Amino acid sequence: MGEWLRHRLPERVDIDGMLADQRFVYDDGKPVAGDHPYEPHTFVWFHRDLVDEVDVPGEIHIVHRDERLIVVDKPAFLSSIPRGRHVRQSVVVRLRDELDLPELSPLHRLDRVTSGLLMLATERRWRGSYQTLFQDNQVSKTYKALAPIREDLELPVTVGNHIVKRRGSWQVEVVPGAHVNAETLIELESESAALGVYKLTPRTGRTHQLRKHLNDLGIPIVNDPLYPVVQDIEVDDFNHPLQLLAAELSFTDPLDGDLREFRSVRRLPL
Repeated sequence: MGEWLRHRLPERVDIDGMLADQRFVYDDGKPVAGDHPYEPHTFVWFHRDLVDEVDVPGEIHIVHRDERLIVVDKPAFLSSIPRGRHVRQSVVVRLRDELDLPELSPLHRLDRVTSGLLMLATERRWRGSYQTLFQDNQVSKTYKALAPIREDLELPVTVGNHIVKRRGSWQVEVVPGAHVNAETLIELESESAALGVYKLTPRTGRTHQLRKHLNDLGIPIVNDPLYPVVQDIEVDDFNHPLQLLAAELSFTDPLDGDLREFRSVRRLPL
């Protein structure tokens, strides 16, 4: 088992030290020893050591809370879920601790650099019903974005194309001629000087869909670190938040039939 762990885990993990401290355990909680015989289809559990994380500025506003759901308004730069370099500094980890809800889990995705509404289930038993709403596109979402004005751009406009994100690439790309898998209605809500506040209504939920669609119209979202060009920005540089806000959510509750509507407390510019 020791040889297998050394093969599976990165070199930076202190396998020998963790084995000595009995930090690897089997499903039944018994510690793994390095000289135990390897057996296929065996689950081994451990808690990894976490690196120090810089506190992400901004408040997690709780917009709504009941027995089943919590809707929060998250700041930019705060990850929704623990992953990679962001574990403690994530909505899920912070709120599980602050609200004493160990089963709290998000019901949809919101990019780390995007601000606004994120809906979570308080317990596992509620999760499936609400996740199905998002999977079946039964949740109406409205976003707001701050971006340049193009006088020659006729609005409103619906952008539809096929976008994919290749492994290892920061940006998504459009596949010409393929079936439409990303569609967004784009409207101009207000303007000041050379910038406008755009209302975005996505009819699908592809990765980077809104950012890609506005960029390809020649109006990239203000402070976008990926579009039109990938910028080398430190992970703890919080000076220029992406001006994209998940502003509204609405749906019919699958458990009681009530109409649910939520609005962000944030306003552009962020």
